[in-house]
Amino acid sequence: MESQWLSLLDVTIDFDQSHLFFPRIVTWILVALLAIILITRYRLLVPGLKRAGRVLIGREGEFDHRRFFGTLALTTAYFYLMGVLSDVFPNTGYSFLIMSVLFVFLLSLLYVDRPTRRLFVILVLNALIAPTLAWYVLAQLFRITLP
Repeated sequence: MESQWLSLLDVTIDFDQSHLFFPRIVTWILVALLAIILITRYRLLVPGLKRAGRVLIGREGEFDHRRFFGTLALTTAYFYLMGVLSDVFPNTGYSFLIMSVLFVFLLSLLYVDRPTRRLFVILVLNALIAPTLAWYVLAQLFRITLP
């Protein structure tokens, strides 16, 4: 009888899934908040969504398709390739660092109208310094596990 009660105090951790505990909670909270916003503000959101749809398909206003879809493609590639690289450099954060440098540089280049030599140097420096600083603070100082 006593062993049954003690078994309630045993804790087992599935380390393959344990890192997903809080992201799942946050995701469901955000989904619930989105549902509340959509329900309570539906009449205010519909005209804006209709206009955004007309702009997106090119019926109304000016829309930069290259930057919009380029941003979507770069963001998708960033997360996908970070996962691929994390298999090459597991638990080091190097995949975060490498992909963040590439992502920041390519995204910056996408949004520059006329790249000059000086602007190109600034983009390269920004792409090298900002992700490296973020990686150093998160992975080295705070010991947060990065992909």
